[in-house]
Amino acid sequence: MFVMPSIDPIAFHVGPLAVRWYGLMYGIGFLGAYLLLQFRIRSPLYTSTWKNYEVEDLIVYGAIGVLLGGRIGYIIFYDFFNFLKEPLRLFRVWEGGMSFHGGLLGVLLAMIFFARKFNKKFFEVTDFISPFVPIGLGTGRLGNFINSELWGKVTDLPWGIASTSGALPRHPTQLYECFLEGAILFLILWVYTRKERPRMAPSGLFLLGYGVFRFGVEFVRLPDPHIGYLAWGWLTLGQVLTAPMIMIGLLLIALAYGTVPYLTSTRSNERCFKVQSNRHKNP
Repeated sequence: MFVMPSIDPIAFHVGPLAVRWYGLMYGIGFLGAYLLLQFRIRSPLYTSTWKNYEVEDLIVYGAIGVLLGGRIGYIIFYDFFNFLKEPLRLFRVWEGGMSFHGGLLGVLLAMIFFARKFNKKFFEVTDFISPFVPIGLGTGRLGNFINSELWGKVTDLPWGIASTSGALPRHPTQLYECFLEGAILFLILWVYTRKERPRMAPSGLFLLGYGVFRFGVEFVRLPDPHIGYLAWGWLTLGQVLTAPMIMIGLLLIALAYGTVPYLTSTRSNERCFKVQSNRHKNP
């Protein structure tokens, strides 16, 4: 058994401004996504029409979508009745409270505006960013671990972690999600998009991968105390919100590969990444 060390939630101060670990993890996630997006558009392995300034604006749009959507989503999905009693809770971000599902909806809305502004197709944008979203998911879960929040059930497994000295060891579900939704999902999508893929397929694979990982971890992750289990002593709100992602992900993949003939658009044959091969270049 391991004991969680006591970590100050404030990483450092810049004058009177306190920089918290959780916010710092978000910043690292955005920076990592930006650097890898830049690598993708500049790599000789890919023919990309994306410009540097478009990637910069994309990160800004994405950050706004994550922060606003994540906070509003948390209030709506997890804290709505307390919000009705005290509406100013929405602005008390220093107390914590971010929802992935709200952040996802916020990003999707932001990508709609981005696509319209830069005259791009919606799935062209979402396919482009899908391999890099797990970076922020992983760093965000590290922030949860540093804050010692979102613990799992009590366990006797050797890697169980006690939140404080004397506490019972629990599943470190923050680290599970950091590994699965962050590192593993990133690797899957990074390798998958190294070759040209049908439009919508990378977006669908992201939704499917995240949905399966999150749904599974929820079996050992404790639900919010004020919500509890919704049914059968195991169904959580996180699973209810995640199940549609799995279904939509499967549908997008089916549409992308033309396995739903009556619904498949002729445009689904478009490719999101075009990989160049030196063997086929003209001399």
